[in-house]
Amino acid sequence: MKQHGQKVQQVGAWRLNLVRIMFVLMVAGLCWRLADIQVLNPEFLRHQGDARHLRQVPIVAHRGMIMDRHGEPLAISTPVHSVWLNPQDVLASDPRIPQLAQLLGLSVQKIKNKIEENQSREFVYLKRRITPELSAKVKALGIQGVALQREYKRYYPAGEVASHIVGFTNIDDIGQEGLELTYDAVLTGRPGLKRMVRDSRGNYVEGGELIRPAKSGENVQLSIDLRLQYLTYQALKKTVAEHQAKSGTAVILDTRTGEVLAMANQPSYNPNNRAGLKPSDLRNRAVTDLFEPGSTVKPFTVVSGIKSGEFDQSTIINTHPGYYRVSGHPIKDFRDYGEIDLTTL
Repeated sequence: MKQHGQKVQQVGAWRLNLVRIMFVLMVAGLCWRLADIQVLNPEFLRHQGDARHLRQVPIVAHRGMIMDRHGEPLAISTPVHSVWLNPQDVLASDPRIPQLAQLLGLSVQKIKNKIEENQSREFVYLKRRITPELSAKVKALGIQGVALQREYKRYYPAGEVASHIVGFTNIDDIGQEGLELTYDAVLTGRPGLKRMVRDSRGNYVEGGELIRPAKSGENVQLSIDLRLQYLTYQALKKTVAEHQAKSGTAVILDTRTGEVLAMANQPSYNPNNRAGLKPSDLRNRAVTDLFEPGSTVKPFTVVSGIKSGEFDQSTIINTHPGYYRVSGHPIKDFRDYGEIDLTTL
């Protein structure tokens, strides 16, 4: 009986020692792992933390202005906000989603679809370029994973008066027509880059580290005089309406320098509101359409004749029979004027 008790005590001691050894090994393993993370390889946890909370956020560059000859703005960019979400952070069941949908004029189902169908992405636009008042209401909801991004919206103070000259940009601020398209590379700035920290709700903390500053686009100043442009546009619009013409064009040039002071077309469009815009309305007819010079070239012909010394005001020219063939093609006048002098209109 005594021997049996000794054997039980020996087995119990052996098990206890085994537990102690295992415990010591576990503590040693934890200490080694702690030393490895904190001393030998401290960048691991820092990298993991940065991967979850640090983001490189682009800084939108300001697009350059388009101005008339006196510095009056024809195209400017105003700061706005766009609403976006991170589908991995937003819960489709969040009770504030219906409020967000109502503010943005979207259906609740559309927002839920964006969340559920883009789980592999971290950035999805909800609404582009909303008013400051609306952006403040969206921010006040405090929905996790829903944030605002600063952007710029193009505005055209002259509206339809200078639309064919200036043109317009698309929602991404890329030139589509007119000088906005022609000088897009000049007007477009270079976006900057900023390293930002995100909190546990997915929102960016104020501040951040500037990696690369944004560079604004260059301004473009035209020879157009906005005052003459407005008067020319109004006169052309009135004339086209009075004569029920299909279209009309008017251009004012500085005869000393050849600069274009005004250029207007009808029909026109409002670049600030392009709803219902027809492709034909975009045509800058003063530049793209071809017209026979007609009577507008007569003064140059008469001046050249007088300058040659072979013609004067009383010189008689026979215009019969009212047309003239050039390379086999008949160039017709309005009617047969017969014999006329240089003063005949």
